[in-house]
Amino acid sequence: QVQLVESGGGLVQPGGSLRLSCAASGFTFANYRMSWVRQAPGKALEWVSDINEDGDRSFYRASVQGRFTISRDNAKNMLYLQMSSLKPEDTAVYYCQKGMSRGQGTQVTVSS
Repeated sequence: QVQLVESGGGLVQPGGSLRLSCAASGFTFANYRMSWVRQAPGKALEWVSDINEDGDRSFYRASVQGRFTISRDNAKNMLYLQMSSLKPEDTAVYYCQKGMSRGQGTQVTVSS
């Protein structure tokens, strides 16, 4: 079965950086587009970014464009999200997603 395990979250000051990782298993990772989504406290789940199967095309929501970079390593079945210039409004639980499957999430808190 699909298993997605996120890691790398934490507490960071505004302007700081974090790198999230997602370990994927239970499916042929290289055959699927992958996404990062997030959910802030009291808010709906929102799409952040996705990347195509080969990793050569990526897309971002406007509010993270230029600050976040999605990438993947198909040989290692890993998905990444490099986040920089973090803002308090980036505070959320971040999930990697394949289709309708998500992991347990990793908490990112941006606060001074």
